[in-house]
Formats: sequence, C-alpha cells, structure tokens
Amino acid sequence: MRFNLPRPRQLARNLREVAQRRPQTTEEYLEANPQAWGQIADVDPHDAADILEALGSERSVELIEPLEHDQTARILEEMDDGAAAELLQLIPSTNAAVLVSAMDADEAVDVLNMFDPENLPELVDLLEPDAAGEINRLLAYPRDSAGGLMTTDVASLPLGLTAGEAIEALRRMHETLSDLSYVYVLDESDELKGVLSFRDLVFARPATGLDQAMVPNPVKVLASADREEVSDLIQRYNLFALPVVDDGDRLLGIVTVEEALEAIQEEASEDMAVMVGAGSEETVRSAVSDSISKRLPWIVVNLVLATIVALTIERQKNVFDEFVVLAALMPVVALLGGNGGAQSLAVVIRSMAINQVPSQMVPKVLLREARIGVSIGIAIAALAGGMAYVISGGDGGVAFVMGLAVFANLSIATFAGAGIPILLRRLGLDPALASNIFLTFVTDMVGFAGFLLIATWLL
Repeated sequence: MRFNLPRPRQLARNLREVAQRRPQTTEEYLEANPQAWGQIADVDPHDAADILEALGSERSVELIEPLEHDQTARILEEMDDGAAAELLQLIPSTNAAVLVSAMDADEAVDVLNMFDPENLPELVDLLEPDAAGEINRLLAYPRDSAGGLMTTDVASLPLGLTAGEAIEALRRMHETLSDLSYVYVLDESDELKGVLSFRDLVFARPATGLDQAMVPNPVKVLASADREEVSDLIQRYNLFALPVVDDGDRLLGIVTVEEALEAIQEEASEDMAVMVGAGSEETVRSAVSDSISKRLPWIVVNLVLATIVALTIERQKNVFDEFVVLAALMPVVALLGGNGGAQSLAVVIRSMAINQVPSQMVPKVLLREARIGVSIGIAIAALAGGMAYVISGGDGGVAFVMGLAVFANLSIATFAGAGIPILLRRLGLDPALASNIFLTFVTDMVGFAGFLLIATWLL
C-alpha cells in the first residue's frame, strides 16, 4: 500500500481511515515502514491513538514497544480510556507503571478507573513516587465528581503580587502548565480569593495589585460535586475552566471545558444505556460477566411485565374468533404508542439532564406532553382508522375500534413518556433508570390489552 502524500500528519489521517475499514492493510504497511509509525507517534498522537484502537490491543502492544515512554504516554492520553486500560493490562506491570507515571495525572486516573480492580493495586504500587502521590489523591475522588474530573495543573499566584510580578512568575510556569486561560489568586492558606484571565493580567498596569485586578469570589465547585453540576456551571457562566475547592475554600484543581464536554457526553451515553436496562458504565470492552449481571435483572423485570400483558390478552382471546383482522391490527397500535412514548421520554430526560425541569415546572411539562399526545393521537387515529377500514374490507366497526385504540395509546404513551422519569426522580432514583422498560409495559398494556378490551365492548 502506498500513499501519495508523505507528510506525517496526512499519512496519519490516511492510515486512520484505512485502519477503520481494513486493519490488516494498515498492519502490513506499518510492518514494512516502521519509521513512518515513529513519525506519526511523534507528530500526531491523536491519530496514532485512533490507529491503535482500530488495530486492537494485542497488535498495539507491538507498535508501542519501540516508542519512547513520553511518546506512548501522549498516545495513551488520546485513546479511549477503556482501550488504553486494556492495552496497559497486556504489558508487564513495571512497563505499564512507567507509562502511567509519564501521563498527566488526571488523564492517568481516567484510564486507571477502567482497570480490572484486581490488577489496579499492583500497578499503583509500582508508580514512580512523584506521580504516585498525585494519582492516588485523584483516585480517592469518585469518577463522576468534580474531584474525579479535575486536573491539578493550575496557574495560581499569591495575593500580594503586582501584575508585573505575576507576569514574570507566569513566564517561569509556562513550560510546566498547559492551560493559562485563567490565573487564580490565593491567600497564604491557599484559599481561593479571586480569578483573572491571562488577557486581563497582560493589559493591567505593572504596578496594579492582583487584589485590584482580579474578580473576587469566583464561581467554584466543591470536589464532591456531581459532574452534572460542574457541566451546568461551566455552560451557565461560559467558563473555560472551573476551580475545584475543598470545604475550606482551598484550591485543589480545575475542571477544563474539555473535561466538562466529555462528562456531558458520557452522562448522555449512560442515560441511553440505563433507559433500556443496561449498565451505566458498560461498554463493549466490559467483562461478559459484568454485563450479564447488569442486564439480567432488568430482562427479568421485562419478562414479568410482559407476562402480565400476555395474561391480559389471553382473557380477551374470544374476540379473535369473530374478528381475525384484529390480530393483524393489534401490533400496529402498540408500535405507534411505543414510538410516541419514546419521543416524549427522550425529550424529558434530555431536558432533565440540563436542569430544565425543576419541580415547579413538572405540571407544565406534563400538560404540554399531554396536549401533544392528544393532538398527535387525533391525527394518527384518523389515518389508522382509514387504514383499518381498507384492511378489514370496509368494516366501519373495526375502523372505529382501531382509531379509538390508537388515540388512547398515543395519548397515554406520550404522557407516560414524560411522567415515568419525573416519577423516578421524585422517588430518588435516576430518571433514566430503565424508563424504556416501564414505558414499554404501559404501551403494550394499552396497545394490546386495551385494544382488545375496546374491541370486546364495541364489536
């Protein structure tokens, strides 16, 4: 395989695209051109990370062996946390410890949180002393908390400096700090007193004290705060970073906007998983036994609810003897209700995730979704009734039953899609917790059992 563009960055992009479709071709190229891989790792660790993920962990181990530790550490920082953890667990613990020690502490902790709990203590014990203290401190915080998201590489200065002295101090810091968007001002007890942007600091007169140039009492968050609160504050105040403090207001670190964005994406993906009863942290790299233990209980719940629906339908079976066409129409009613309920469920859970459904808004939200359900129900009921009229050979009774059942199911399902997550939150549970399973129960009960009950009464 040949590439017309020899530049390392363009070559990396080409290889990344090929690796995702034809990994074997990429492996053959890298085996024939080992110097190309070294250039890619040095120039573009992000694309190098994508290539390793596409090739798989076992092949990736061979590719990282000839690289410098700093090169490999940068690539690991860019990889998916689960993929990086899987790779590190395939190499000797001493080598893995060296690589983890070379990573930024916050990035290393994200990867270590994905480790098999049995392998983690051994690796942590082998970390280099300078890195071990910082990593152990961050590992003590829950993964989805502000402390678990923060980096401790912070530009901070003592309160007594002038703007000119502060700029000189930052010149000495810039080689070790990657983020100078904000400068945090601390007193002698490391208590956070203020913040100023690097731009404001540069344009301040050299003799101006930091206490005059800074913004006092900046927006901050406790290390124990949930990632949703962190993301909400960063979005609400348009921040590039959010300072994290302890109970004494002492600065511990910052959560950058990049970390907040990743947290939002992870929260959304977890909500999608728990809506259908999967594990909130389950991925395709999770152990099979863990996935089974997380999914099986909700499948059992689903079976119990489905059995209730089946028993209800069984009691109405006589209606099929006279109107066989109902067997063909019944799944349509349930399908339409399921779709309408899922739309409402998705909108409400998304709104709750970004704090748009406070308690006082609940009646308004429920009323809104009820109005939507009734309006859509009327429109679709008319269409479904017409469809049933044609399928049944002109039977007006069947058409009326179909229209009424579709209207009832869509109206109830849309209301239920909004009400179920709100009810779960009121009970102190995750609003997304298997919401889809309970919604399916409601739509099946109305769609199947309700449809037959209406048919029994009216036909």
